[in-house]
Amino acid sequence: MLIKTRGIVLRSIKYSETSLICDIYTEKLGLRTYIISGVRKTKAKVSAGLLQIMTLLDVVVYNRKDRELNRIKEIKPTHLYRSIPFDAPKRAVGTFMTELFRKTIREAESNSDLFVFLYDNFLYLDESTHSVANIHLHFAIQLSHFLGFMPGGECCEATPYFDLREGVFTKNKPELLYCMDEECAALLHQFIQMPVTKVHELALPNALRQTLLDKLILFYRYHIDNMPELNAHVVLREVL
Repeated sequence: MLIKTRGIVLRSIKYSETSLICDIYTEKLGLRTYIISGVRKTKAKVSAGLLQIMTLLDVVVYNRKDRELNRIKEIKPTHLYRSIPFDAPKRAVGTFMTELFRKTIREAESNSDLFVFLYDNFLYLDESTHSVANIHLHFAIQLSHFLGFMPGGECCEATPYFDLREGVFTKNKPELLYCMDEECAALLHQFIQMPVTKVHELALPNALRQTLLDKLILFYRYHIDNMPELNAHVVLREVL
């Protein structure tokens, strides 16, 4: 069966001398893996550059449920990035977003709301003329909603801490391993309520931004079993 759908490239791996194997999150089918033959040839009809991570695509795919690897009949970009390839902070933020998404999404089924969330975040990252230094924090927080463990409760004078293990704002200060202190908890609450188009308005010291990111990664680890190690956040420390 042939299906036309939008897709977002999450990973590309070289296969043989001329082919690629790609993990693509699709609007209609969810997460799928495809083998694309001949794209690394000199005169290939489809450039391997179209299959780099974060690329936004329109694809026509073969969908056989009895196969883990399917093939793609047609590929074309839906949006050509204007700034991400040439902007080191944007590349670093986008790479982190891609890695976090790929290593936390387990379901293969389609989820159109989740697809639109991811698609729109990459579009905004590319088109924004503001600082992108907080986008990955907002992304990680909002993604937790789709994964089923969005922070609960409200940060206020009565509940100034956030318990990473329980996933709620709390009155009593949790044990050190599970605690997000008052400053980070207040920031977390702001990010929950704020649209991505406004996150540049939060002027954060780099140290505080990094602390919040480290706490969010711990939050994910407490709520996702056997979560693979993340690597892209190390680059973020260097470029933001």
